[in-house]
Amino acid sequence: MIVLVKPGYLENDLKALKSHLVHTGFAIQETQGASQIVLYILGDTTRFDEKTLYAFACVDSVIRVQKPFKESQKNNAQAPRDFMLNNVTYHKKHPLIIAGPCSVESAVQIDAIAHHVKQCGAHGLRGGAYKPRTSPYNFQGLGEKGLKMLSETAKKYDLLSVSEITNKDDLPLFESLIDIIQVGARNMQNYDLLKALGKSRKTILLKRGFVNTVDEWLMSAEYILSNGNRSVILCERGIRTFEPSTRHTLDLSSVLVAKKLSHLPVIVDPSHAAGTFEFVAPLAKAALAVGADGLMIEVHDAPERALSDGNQSLTFKNFSHLMATIKTLVNAL
Repeated sequence: MIVLVKPGYLENDLKALKSHLVHTGFAIQETQGASQIVLYILGDTTRFDEKTLYAFACVDSVIRVQKPFKESQKNNAQAPRDFMLNNVTYHKKHPLIIAGPCSVESAVQIDAIAHHVKQCGAHGLRGGAYKPRTSPYNFQGLGEKGLKMLSETAKKYDLLSVSEITNKDDLPLFESLIDIIQVGARNMQNYDLLKALGKSRKTILLKRGFVNTVDEWLMSAEYILSNGNRSVILCERGIRTFEPSTRHTLDLSSVLVAKKLSHLPVIVDPSHAAGTFEFVAPLAKAALAVGADGLMIEVHDAPERALSDGNQSLTFKNFSHLMATIKTLVNAL
Protein backbone atom coordinates (compact mmCIF):
# COMPACT_ATOMS: atom_id res chain seq x y z
CA MET A 1 0.00 0.00 0.00
CA ILE A 2 1.28 3.48 -0.86
CA VAL A 3 0.33 6.68 0.98
CA LEU A 4 1.00 10.08 -0.56
CA VAL A 5 1.41 12.84 2.02
CA LYS A 6 -0.05 16.29 1.36
CA PRO A 7 2.43 19.06 0.59
CA GLY A 8 2.60 21.48 3.51
CA TYR A 9 1.66 18.81 6.04
CA LEU A 10 1.98 19.36 9.76
CA GLU A 11 4.79 17.32 11.35
CA ASN A 12 2.59 16.20 14.24
CA ASP A 13 -0.02 14.89 11.80
CA LEU A 14 2.58 12.80 9.97
CA LYS A 15 3.94 11.43 13.24
CA ALA A 16 0.41 10.43 14.27
CA LEU A 17 -0.12 8.65 10.94
CA LYS A 18 3.13 6.70 11.15
CA SER A 19 2.50 5.80 14.78
CA HIS A 20 -0.93 4.45 13.84
CA LEU A 21 0.48 2.34 11.01
CA VAL A 22 3.24 0.87 13.18
CA HIS A 23 0.75 0.15 15.96
CA THR A 24 -1.47 -1.63 13.42
CA GLY A 25 1.44 -3.92 12.57
CA PHE A 26 2.93 -2.47 9.40
CA ALA A 27 6.48 -1.47 8.55
CA ILE A 28 7.02 1.86 6.79
CA GLN A 29 9.52 3.01 4.19
CA GLU A 30 9.55 6.77 3.64
CA THR A 31 10.92 8.54 0.58
CA GLN A 32 10.92 12.17 -0.51
CA GLY A 33 9.38 12.55 -3.95
CA ALA A 34 9.69 15.53 -6.26
CA SER A 35 6.82 17.33 -4.57
CA GLN A 36 5.63 15.23 -1.64
CA ILE A 37 6.55 12.48 0.81
CA VAL A 38 5.69 8.90 -0.16
CA LEU A 39 5.09 6.20 2.47
CA TYR A 40 5.39 2.55 1.42
CA ILE A 41 3.32 0.39 3.80
CA LEU A 42 4.81 -3.10 4.11
CA GLY A 43 2.83 -6.07 5.38
CA ASP A 44 -0.41 -7.96 4.74
CA THR A 45 -2.96 -5.25 3.92
CA THR A 46 -5.72 -7.58 2.69
CA ARG A 47 -7.70 -7.16 5.92
CA PHE A 48 -6.96 -3.45 6.27
CA ASP A 49 -9.47 -0.78 5.23
CA GLU A 50 -7.36 1.88 3.53
CA LYS A 51 -10.20 4.41 3.63
CA THR A 52 -9.62 4.87 7.37
CA LEU A 53 -6.31 6.59 6.60
CA TYR A 54 -8.15 9.57 5.13
CA ALA A 55 -9.08 10.51 8.68
CA PHE A 56 -5.50 11.77 9.04
CA ALA A 57 -5.21 15.37 7.85
CA CYS A 58 -1.81 14.81 6.21
CA VAL A 59 -3.02 12.05 3.85
CA ASP A 60 -3.38 13.13 0.23
CA SER A 61 -4.19 9.78 -1.37
CA VAL A 62 -3.86 6.04 -0.76
CA ILE A 63 -3.00 3.52 -3.48
CA ARG A 64 -3.76 -0.13 -2.76
CA VAL A 65 -1.28 -2.54 -4.33
CA GLN A 66 -2.46 -5.76 -2.68
CA LYS A 67 -6.06 -6.78 -3.45
CA PRO A 68 -8.34 -7.14 -0.39
CA PHE A 69 -9.70 -10.55 -1.44
CA LYS A 70 -6.96 -12.76 -0.03
CA GLU A 71 -8.68 -16.16 -0.30
CA SER A 72 -10.08 -15.80 -3.81
CA GLN A 73 -7.03 -14.08 -5.27
CA LYS A 74 -5.09 -16.07 -7.83
CA ASN A 75 -1.61 -17.21 -6.88
CA ASN A 76 0.90 -19.69 -8.17
CA ALA A 77 -0.42 -22.47 -5.91
CA GLN A 78 -3.99 -22.36 -7.25
CA ALA A 79 -5.14 -23.40 -10.70
CA PRO A 80 -7.48 -20.80 -12.18
CA ARG A 81 -9.64 -22.95 -14.42
CA ASP A 82 -10.43 -26.60 -13.66
CA PHE A 83 -12.87 -27.56 -10.92
CA MET A 84 -14.41 -30.86 -9.90
CA LEU A 85 -17.98 -31.83 -8.97
CA ASN A 86 -18.89 -35.44 -8.19
CA ASN A 87 -15.50 -36.59 -9.53
CA VAL A 88 -16.06 -34.89 -12.89
CA THR A 89 -13.68 -32.10 -13.92
CA TYR A 90 -15.05 -29.03 -15.69
CA HIS A 91 -13.26 -26.25 -17.56
CA LYS A 92 -13.67 -24.21 -20.72
CA LYS A 93 -13.05 -27.28 -22.92
CA HIS A 94 -15.56 -29.31 -20.89
CA PRO A 95 -17.99 -26.66 -19.59
CA LEU A 96 -20.49 -27.25 -16.81
CA ILE A 97 -24.01 -26.97 -18.25
CA ILE A 98 -26.83 -26.27 -15.80
CA ALA A 99 -30.33 -26.11 -17.29
CA GLY A 100 -33.91 -26.05 -16.15
CA PRO A 101 -36.87 -23.81 -15.40
CA CYS A 102 -36.84 -20.59 -13.47
CA SER A 103 -39.29 -22.16 -11.03
CA VAL A 104 -40.33 -25.69 -10.12
CA GLU A 105 -44.05 -25.70 -10.91
CA SER A 106 -45.04 -29.38 -10.65
CA ALA A 107 -43.56 -32.86 -10.49
CA VAL A 108 -44.66 -33.57 -14.07
CA GLN A 109 -43.09 -30.34 -15.36
CA ILE A 110 -39.70 -30.75 -13.68
CA ASP A 111 -39.51 -34.41 -14.70
CA ALA A 112 -40.14 -33.63 -18.37
CA ILE A 113 -37.52 -30.86 -18.36
CA ALA A 114 -34.94 -32.96 -16.52
CA HIS A 115 -35.42 -35.84 -18.98
CA HIS A 116 -34.79 -33.54 -21.95
CA VAL A 117 -31.81 -31.58 -20.64
CA LYS A 118 -30.13 -34.83 -19.56
CA GLN A 119 -30.58 -36.28 -23.04
CA CYS A 120 -28.99 -33.14 -24.48
CA GLY A 121 -25.92 -33.45 -22.26
CA ALA A 122 -26.60 -31.12 -19.34
CA HIS A 123 -24.88 -31.86 -16.02
CA GLY A 124 -27.09 -29.95 -13.60
CA LEU A 125 -30.80 -29.31 -13.13
CA ARG A 126 -31.77 -25.84 -11.95
CA GLY A 127 -35.11 -24.84 -10.50
CA GLY A 128 -36.28 -22.22 -8.04
CA ALA A 129 -38.36 -23.19 -5.02
CA TYR A 130 -37.97 -19.94 -3.07
CA LYS A 131 -38.30 -17.13 -5.60
CA PRO A 132 -37.41 -13.55 -4.65
CA ARG A 133 -39.48 -11.55 -7.14
CA THR A 134 -39.64 -7.83 -7.81
CA SER A 135 -43.41 -7.87 -7.32
CA PRO A 136 -44.92 -9.48 -4.21
CA TYR A 137 -47.88 -10.53 -6.38
CA ASN A 138 -45.83 -12.73 -8.71
CA PHE A 139 -45.32 -16.47 -8.22
CA GLN A 140 -43.01 -16.96 -5.23
CA GLY A 141 -42.25 -20.68 -5.69
CA LEU A 142 -43.45 -23.88 -4.04
CA GLY A 143 -41.02 -23.71 -1.12
CA GLU A 144 -39.94 -26.96 0.53
CA LYS A 145 -42.30 -28.98 -1.65
CA GLY A 146 -40.66 -27.64 -4.80
CA LEU A 147 -37.18 -28.19 -3.40
CA LYS A 148 -37.96 -31.86 -2.75
CA MET A 149 -39.37 -32.25 -6.28
CA LEU A 150 -36.16 -30.81 -7.72
CA SER A 151 -33.94 -32.99 -5.56
CA GLU A 152 -35.79 -36.24 -6.32
CA THR A 153 -35.92 -35.52 -10.05
CA ALA A 154 -32.23 -34.59 -10.27
CA LYS A 155 -31.28 -37.86 -8.55
CA LYS A 156 -33.55 -39.81 -10.89
CA TYR A 157 -31.68 -38.50 -13.93
CA ASP A 158 -28.23 -38.38 -12.31
CA LEU A 159 -28.06 -34.58 -12.48
CA LEU A 160 -26.65 -32.11 -9.97
CA SER A 161 -29.49 -30.20 -8.30
CA VAL A 162 -29.13 -26.39 -8.25
CA SER A 163 -31.47 -24.02 -6.42
CA GLU A 164 -31.39 -20.55 -4.90
CA ILE A 165 -31.38 -19.97 -1.15
CA THR A 166 -32.78 -16.70 0.19
CA ASN A 167 -32.69 -17.20 3.96
CA LYS A 168 -29.89 -18.64 6.09
CA ASP A 169 -32.50 -20.36 8.26
CA ASP A 170 -33.27 -22.62 5.29
CA LEU A 171 -29.68 -23.82 5.03
CA PRO A 172 -30.19 -27.19 6.81
CA LEU A 173 -33.00 -28.01 4.37
CA PHE A 174 -30.88 -27.06 1.36
CA GLU A 175 -27.91 -29.04 2.65
CA SER A 176 -30.07 -32.15 2.93
CA LEU A 177 -31.54 -31.84 -0.58
CA ILE A 178 -29.45 -29.70 -2.94
CA ASP A 179 -26.01 -30.29 -4.49
CA ILE A 180 -25.18 -26.70 -5.51
CA ILE A 181 -26.66 -23.87 -3.47
CA GLN A 182 -27.19 -20.71 -5.49
CA VAL A 183 -26.90 -17.19 -4.11
CA GLY A 184 -28.94 -14.86 -6.29
CA ALA A 185 -27.96 -11.38 -7.45
CA ARG A 186 -30.13 -9.71 -4.81
CA ASN A 187 -28.35 -11.60 -2.02
CA MET A 188 -24.77 -11.21 -3.23
CA GLN A 189 -24.13 -8.82 -0.34
CA ASN A 190 -26.30 -10.60 2.24
CA TYR A 191 -23.30 -11.08 4.52
CA ASP A 192 -25.07 -13.10 7.21
CA LEU A 193 -26.15 -15.57 4.54
CA LEU A 194 -22.66 -15.67 2.99
CA LYS A 195 -21.02 -16.35 6.34
CA ALA A 196 -23.48 -19.18 7.02
CA LEU A 197 -22.74 -20.68 3.59
CA GLY A 198 -19.04 -20.45 4.44
CA LYS A 199 -19.62 -23.07 7.12
CA SER A 200 -21.41 -25.40 4.69
CA ARG A 201 -19.75 -28.27 2.82
CA LYS A 202 -21.90 -27.71 -0.26
CA THR A 203 -20.73 -26.04 -3.47
CA ILE A 204 -21.93 -22.42 -3.62
CA LEU A 205 -22.87 -20.72 -6.89
CA LEU A 206 -22.44 -16.99 -6.32
CA LYS A 207 -24.17 -14.73 -8.81
CA ARG A 208 -22.87 -11.23 -9.39
CA GLY A 209 -25.20 -8.46 -8.25
CA PHE A 210 -26.60 -6.41 -11.11
CA VAL A 211 -25.12 -3.16 -9.73
CA ASN A 212 -21.85 -4.56 -8.36
CA THR A 213 -18.23 -4.39 -9.52
CA VAL A 214 -16.04 -7.45 -10.02
CA ASP A 215 -14.04 -6.50 -6.90
CA GLU A 216 -17.26 -6.42 -4.84
CA TRP A 217 -18.27 -9.78 -6.31
CA LEU A 218 -14.95 -11.30 -5.28
CA MET A 219 -15.22 -9.75 -1.81
CA SER A 220 -18.57 -11.52 -1.42
CA ALA A 221 -16.87 -14.77 -2.39
CA GLU A 222 -14.29 -13.92 0.26
CA TYR A 223 -16.97 -14.14 2.97
CA ILE A 224 -17.67 -17.73 1.96
CA LEU A 225 -14.05 -18.77 1.49
CA SER A 226 -12.75 -17.12 4.66
CA ASN A 227 -15.33 -19.04 6.72
CA GLY A 228 -14.00 -22.38 5.51
CA ASN A 229 -15.95 -23.33 2.36
CA ARG A 230 -13.47 -23.68 -0.52
CA SER A 231 -16.01 -24.74 -3.16
CA VAL A 232 -17.32 -21.56 -4.80
CA ILE A 233 -18.37 -20.96 -8.42
CA LEU A 234 -18.83 -17.41 -9.69
CA CYS A 235 -21.73 -16.68 -12.03
CA GLU A 236 -22.00 -13.58 -14.25
CA ARG A 237 -25.66 -12.81 -15.02
CA GLY A 238 -25.62 -9.29 -16.41
CA ILE A 239 -25.51 -5.82 -14.90
CA ARG A 240 -27.91 -2.91 -14.98
CA THR A 241 -26.98 -0.20 -17.48
CA PHE A 242 -28.83 2.56 -19.35
CA GLU A 243 -29.60 0.17 -22.25
CA PRO A 244 -33.29 -0.91 -22.14
CA SER A 245 -33.37 -3.32 -25.10
CA THR A 246 -32.28 -6.26 -22.93
CA ARG A 247 -33.17 -7.13 -19.36
CA HIS A 248 -29.56 -6.50 -18.30
CA THR A 249 -26.27 -6.01 -20.12
CA LEU A 250 -24.21 -9.20 -20.15
CA ASP A 251 -20.72 -8.13 -19.06
CA LEU A 252 -18.54 -10.81 -20.62
CA SER A 253 -15.45 -8.77 -19.80
CA SER A 254 -16.12 -9.69 -16.16
CA VAL A 255 -15.32 -13.32 -17.01
CA LEU A 256 -11.87 -12.26 -18.18
CA VAL A 257 -11.31 -9.92 -15.23
CA ALA A 258 -12.48 -12.45 -12.64
CA LYS A 259 -10.26 -15.15 -14.14
CA LYS A 260 -7.30 -12.78 -14.18
CA LEU A 261 -7.77 -11.84 -10.52
CA SER A 262 -9.09 -15.09 -9.05
CA HIS A 263 -8.56 -18.85 -9.09
CA LEU A 264 -12.34 -19.43 -8.85
CA PRO A 265 -14.26 -20.91 -11.80
CA VAL A 266 -16.62 -18.56 -13.64
CA ILE A 267 -19.83 -19.54 -15.43
CA VAL A 268 -22.37 -17.34 -17.22
CA ASP A 269 -26.17 -17.07 -17.08
CA PRO A 270 -27.20 -15.52 -20.43
CA SER A 271 -30.92 -16.04 -19.77
CA HIS A 272 -31.22 -13.42 -17.03
CA ALA A 273 -29.06 -11.00 -18.95
CA ALA A 274 -31.00 -11.31 -22.20
CA GLY A 275 -34.54 -11.30 -20.84
CA THR A 276 -35.71 -12.72 -24.16
CA PHE A 277 -35.14 -16.23 -25.52
CA GLU A 278 -33.86 -15.20 -28.97
CA PHE A 279 -30.68 -13.65 -27.51
CA VAL A 280 -29.83 -16.51 -25.13
CA ALA A 281 -28.07 -18.86 -27.56
CA PRO A 282 -25.79 -16.21 -29.15
CA LEU A 283 -24.81 -14.89 -25.71
CA ALA A 284 -24.19 -18.42 -24.44
CA LYS A 285 -21.81 -19.12 -27.30
CA ALA A 286 -20.06 -15.79 -26.78
CA ALA A 287 -19.58 -16.63 -23.09
CA LEU A 288 -17.84 -19.90 -23.93
CA ALA A 289 -15.75 -18.18 -26.58
CA VAL A 290 -14.26 -15.78 -24.00
CA GLY A 291 -13.38 -18.66 -21.68
CA ALA A 292 -16.32 -19.21 -19.32
CA ASP A 293 -16.22 -22.54 -17.48
CA GLY A 294 -19.92 -23.21 -17.93
CA LEU A 295 -23.43 -21.94 -18.55
CA MET A 296 -26.73 -21.71 -16.70
CA ILE A 297 -29.65 -21.80 -19.14
CA GLU A 298 -33.38 -21.49 -18.48
CA VAL A 299 -35.37 -24.21 -20.24
CA HIS A 300 -39.10 -24.86 -20.07
CA ASP A 301 -41.41 -27.42 -21.66
CA ALA A 302 -43.97 -24.69 -22.43
CA PRO A 303 -42.46 -21.20 -21.99
CA GLU A 304 -45.71 -19.52 -22.93
CA ARG A 305 -47.32 -21.05 -19.82
CA ALA A 306 -44.37 -20.64 -17.44
CA LEU A 307 -45.19 -19.10 -14.05
CA SER A 308 -41.96 -17.09 -14.16
CA ASP A 309 -39.46 -15.96 -16.82
CA GLY A 310 -41.09 -17.78 -19.72
CA ASN A 311 -39.97 -15.03 -22.08
CA GLN A 312 -36.29 -15.88 -21.53
CA SER A 313 -36.66 -19.68 -21.40
CA LEU A 314 -35.61 -21.91 -24.28
CA THR A 315 -37.96 -24.52 -25.69
CA PHE A 316 -36.78 -28.13 -25.88
CA LYS A 317 -36.04 -27.68 -29.59
CA ASN A 318 -34.00 -24.51 -29.05
CA PHE A 319 -32.05 -26.03 -26.18
CA SER A 320 -31.25 -29.14 -28.24
CA HIS A 321 -29.95 -26.96 -31.05
CA LEU A 322 -27.85 -24.86 -28.64
CA MET A 323 -26.26 -27.94 -27.07
CA ALA A 324 -25.33 -29.34 -30.49
CA THR A 325 -23.77 -26.00 -31.41
CA ILE A 326 -21.89 -25.84 -28.10
CA LYS A 327 -20.21 -29.19 -28.78
CA THR A 328 -18.93 -27.90 -32.10
CA LEU A 329 -17.82 -24.60 -30.59
CA VAL A 330 -15.98 -26.16 -27.65
CA ASN A 331 -14.09 -28.52 -29.96
CA ALA A 332 -12.97 -25.52 -32.00
CA LEU A 333 -11.69 -23.49 -29.04
